[in-house]
This record gives sequence, structure tokens and C-alpha cells, in this order.
Amino acid sequence: MTSYLLVFLGAGIGGSLRHGINLSCARYCGPEFPWGTLIINILGSLLMGIAAGYFVHRSGENWAQPARLFLTTGILGGFTTFSAFSLDAVVLWERGAAGAAAFYVLGSVIFALAGLVAGLALVRGLT
Repeated sequence: MTSYLLVFLGAGIGGSLRHGINLSCARYCGPEFPWGTLIINILGSLLMGIAAGYFVHRSGENWAQPARLFLTTGILGGFTTFSAFSLDAVVLWERGAAGAAAFYVLGSVIFALAGLVAGLALVRGLT
């Protein structure tokens, strides 16, 4: 139960940070291009790389799992799931599974876009 609470609290923080960046970017850069999402995806992936590297190479045993859940699954997951996507793709690549990494990246992007288009078409067809 504690793990769910850590993720829940972290996701609230991450989602709030995402909202703040999106509002700031819309105000200062304009709404014509999704600058907020681009910045969030890049920043979230950078922070995921730092966190993953730290937890793999530097962390202690007693607090590592709760901290990892709060920071990576919670805060960064609420901030952007693109960071988890990026980590998964790089881990596959580093394991020598280049084909699986390419399939994961292309499949995720293509099928996520197709899913969104299908969802929009479904709703438009019902209204």
C-alpha cells in the first residue's frame, strides 16, 4: 500500500509541474506549436536518465525502491510518460536488442497515433 501512496503523491507533483510548464509555454511562446510538451518530454527524459543512472550505480539498498517509485514512476510518470518510454527503448538498445528497440519505438509511435485517430473517429462517428 505504501508503494501506491508514493506513486500517487509523486504523480500529483509531476502532473502539476507539467501543467505549469504547459501554461508558461503557451503564455510566452504562443499556442501555435506544442513547446510545452516538447520541453517536458526532453526534460523528463533527461531527468529519467539521471535518476536511472543514479539508482543503478549509486543508491543504497534500504531507501532505493521507495525513492525510485516516488521519483521515476510517480513524479516523472506524472510529468511525462515519454521519459519511461525513452528509458525502455535505451535499455533494449543497450542490451543489444536493436531490433526490439526499433520495433518498440516505431510501434509505440505508429500505434499510439493510430489509436488516437481511431478514438477521435469513434467519437466523431457517435456524435
